[in-house]
Formats: sequence, structure tokens, C-alpha cells
Amino acid sequence: MIQKPPVSSLAIGCLILILVGCNGNPPGAGGQPNKPRVRDHLVEVERIGRAAISTAHERSGTLRARRQVRIHSQEEGQVKQVPFFEGDRVKQGDIVVQLDDELLGAQLEKAVATSRLARVNLSRLRDLVKKRAASDDELARAETALEVALAEQKLLEARVRFTRIEAPIDGVVSERNVEPGDVAAKLSHLMTLVDPESLLTEIHVSELLLPRIKVGDPVTVRIDALKQGSFAGRIKRIHPALDPVTRQGVVEVELNPVPAGARPGQFARVRLESALSERILVPFESVKRDRAGEYVFLLNDQNHAIRAPVKTGIRVGDKIELLDGVTPGQQVISRGFLGLTEGQQVKPVNDNIPGN
Repeated sequence: MIQKPPVSSLAIGCLILILVGCNGNPPGAGGQPNKPRVRDHLVEVERIGRAAISTAHERSGTLRARRQVRIHSQEEGQVKQVPFFEGDRVKQGDIVVQLDDELLGAQLEKAVATSRLARVNLSRLRDLVKKRAASDDELARAETALEVALAEQKLLEARVRFTRIEAPIDGVVSERNVEPGDVAAKLSHLMTLVDPESLLTEIHVSELLLPRIKVGDPVTVRIDALKQGSFAGRIKRIHPALDPVTRQGVVEVELNPVPAGARPGQFARVRLESALSERILVPFESVKRDRAGEYVFLLNDQNHAIRAPVKTGIRVGDKIELLDGVTPGQQVISRGFLGLTEGQQVKPVNDNIPGN
């Protein structure tokens, strides 16, 4: 027959178990509790180096004629003829506007007659002076009268010429502002000519890209309206001043040769390619920004994250150029920024970084 343990013994055993459970973790070696394990802060790093690359950038602009002439009247008068219309081609020297020259023509005829008379009087007085029948003063006055008459004749000849307005360049009429019968005031805008063989476009380029291009560099131009692929062009001029707000400069790109169908006012896309040059590139995500400026986290020899202020340049795909703040051979943290602070111990997870 089995005997049951006393009730008091069962109560004491249960009390001991309860006390052990309330104590938390069981004691380890030496009677001390185990400490919680600190998780490593994992990061990816990339070794900084130089790479020789060229960059391509696309900028948009509007085609315009480099040579454009606004023709104004130098005389006033009624418009007699305007033989050319918008879109017509003209040659240098063609008369594009003819003003009424009847009044000026009559004045010119009078000046010619006055000059002729002054010349006859001067010849007669010279003969009289030789015969001592006229004084030197009379001869001087006759010479002056001839000079004045010839000057007046020359002035009127120029004014008559101004009534026949000629094209100063080979080009196309883009504006025709008068019609036969109109009265043109002096210095009024009559017509505009453009040279279709001198098309260019102006594009705006960042101050970071300007040092990498120069006058004469080849570019490719696409004109959306033509839909014929790309055309050859070159940088014609780089303006010296930058916009103080956008930090961009104006670059003139010339089409050479001008493709058929290209016209001023069309939308154009210009692709610039800089020459090969060595640059320090890091992953774009590795560059951070705050109120103090741009910075990256570098990995030192003790695997601590060190903040380094940097100055960035142009972006190339998923990389960005660093102009200052780092040197080749250093390791930059490219991933693992959540909770990362200055001086924090980290653990690189890359297997292809030497020295880790």
C-alpha cells in the first residue's frame, strides 16, 4: 500500500517552483544572468576610385535665324511697289520696296542745274581774273558756290537712292508690313528678311557642364517637326555671363548644314557629349543632404561611420560626381543609412571589398 506525502510537503514544493519562475532567466555559469545580444548595424560599402567617362546631356531650344535684317525707310513717302511677299526668296541687291521719288527727283534736277550754272560762273571768273577784270574775292565766292551746289546735288542723289530700298542679304521675306499706296514715315519698319541658311538654337547649360564644352564641339540636333532622325551641328558661341538665379549659361548651336524643311521657330533637341575625362563617382544614394550641406558616410579602419562634407558635380546614371571631400581608395557607405549616426560601429556585408 502506497503512502501519500503530507500536504505540507506538497505546499513547500509548489512555493519553491513559483519562486524560481519569478526569478526570470535561469542562472548561468557563475550564477550570473545572460546579457541580451546587441545586433550589428549592417551596411554596404564601395571603394572610391576614378573612372574615365564621357557624359551626354540633352537640352531643348527653339530654332532661329542667326542673320535677320529688319528693313526701315530712310525717307518718307508713298509706297509705290512691294514686289515680294512672305516666303519669297530675294537676292542681295533686289529692290524690295519702291517709294515715290517724284518730288525728290525734281529737287535733284534743280540741284544739277544749279551746279552746272555755278561751274560756268567759276570758269568765266577764272578767265576774268587772268585778264585782271575780276578780283580774287569774286573768284573765291564762285568756287564756294560751286562746292555748295555739288554738296546739295550729292545729298539729293542719296535721298533719291533711299527711295529704292534694296535687299542687303540673300534671304527669305518673313514680314511684309506695307502695301502699295501706304504712306511710309521716316524710319518705319517696312520688311524683315531672314537667312534660312544660318539657323541656330540657343540652349541653357548648367555652370557645372560649361567648363567641359568648348566652341567648335560637335553636337547632334533633333527637330521634332521633321522626324528624320538627328542632324549634325556644332557649338557656335558660348555666352560669357550666367543667369544669377538658375546658374545657367547660354550656348548657341549652329546647324551645319541646315536640313531641308528646317525653319525658324521650330522646336529642337540638342545632345551634348563631353570629352573623356577622369571623375570620382559614387552611388547617387550615398550622398545625403541637410541644412549643413551635402555629405557622405565614410568607413574608417575601425569600421566606424565617419561623416564627410562633399561637393557634388554632374550626375551620370545612378552615379554622381564628387568634386571635393573624398580621395580615391576611401570606402563610402552606399546602403544601410536607417539609424546610422556619426561614429557608429558598423559591419560591411560586401564580400568584394578588399580589407573586409
